[in-house]
Amino acid sequence: MTQEKKALIRYRLERAHEALQEARILLADGHANTFVNRVYYACFYAVTALLLTKDLSSARHVGVRALFHQNFVKPGAIAIDLGQLYDAFFRSRQKGDYADLVHFKSEEVGLWLDQAESFVKTRVRSKRRKATDAERHHNY
Repeated sequence: MTQEKKALIRYRLERAHEALQEARILLADGHANTFVNRVYYACFYAVTALLLTKDLSSARHVGVRALFHQNFVKPGAIAIDLGQLYDAFFRSRQKGDYADLVHFKSEEVGLWLDQAESFVKTRVRSKRRKATDAERHHNY
């Protein structure tokens, strides 16, 4: 991996953490709709950093989402529930940013901050760990 790519990955992860800090401030100030936007973007930046590790990118959010699922969730490198969480944040951000008369309530979306922080910190599972998870799931 080139130094330029490593720098871009670090930058996107920094943006993810910055978006989480912004989300925390917005939630405390009662700005739930903008909070939802920043929670989504924190995860989006983390996903785009992850995609770069496989030389993948997309100019569109739906493309990033599709690449994430195809290359990380479906193969089992990222847990399915995290893929579903990303999808939920994506849909909520779309609704909050583009639909009329949408008002998220802070008490309903506040738990998303912890979920987004965990999402951003998630590490890709190795093949050995995937096998171990599968063995536990199937009681081998």
